[in-house]
Amino acid sequence: MTLKLLTAGCCAAALSLGMVQADHGPTDVGGAAMLPERNIIQNAVNSGDHETLVAAVQAAGLAEVLQGEGPFTVFAPVDAAFQRLPEGTVETLLRPENQDQLQTVLTYHVVPGNLTRDDLWEAVMARDGAASFATVQGERLTVMRNGNNLKVMDRNGNSANLSVVDVAQANGVIHVVDRVLLP
Repeated sequence: MTLKLLTAGCCAAALSLGMVQADHGPTDVGGAAMLPERNIIQNAVNSGDHETLVAAVQAAGLAEVLQGEGPFTVFAPVDAAFQRLPEGTVETLLRPENQDQLQTVLTYHVVPGNLTRDDLWEAVMARDGAASFATVQGERLTVMRNGNNLKVMDRNGNSANLSVVDVAQANGVIHVVDRVLLP
């Protein structure tokens, strides 16, 4: 994955945290510039690391929603995260007869609002290391401190590390994660 650190002040800190903060201008994700004037879908379709996510969003009929006004905070799993699921899971979810289940999984990765890494960190620190957020799907995700980094945990106790944060979108923000979260 090609990532650019865009502010000199965050470079050393972001590297020491094991993540990249992208809070000024476009950021490369999956080899493509994520332009802040584009919406979530317009940017995601260009990311070489989110081909499975884009295909799933399209199969679930959610592309129009994620192109909407928002704002949305999306915890966007990379392709490798989908590959970590049990064999056949992605193929099963992409079948038309499983569209409702696919929508459930995908909307579990979306929180209403525009929550930056700093917003998440402040909420976590105010709540002794873990904060819960309602998803568009209706259940909750927990964001937790992981050393100087953040991770997000599903209701089953599975966690995903935030690897690229604050990828600005016209209708929200994307935080790239390394696992698929399951409701």
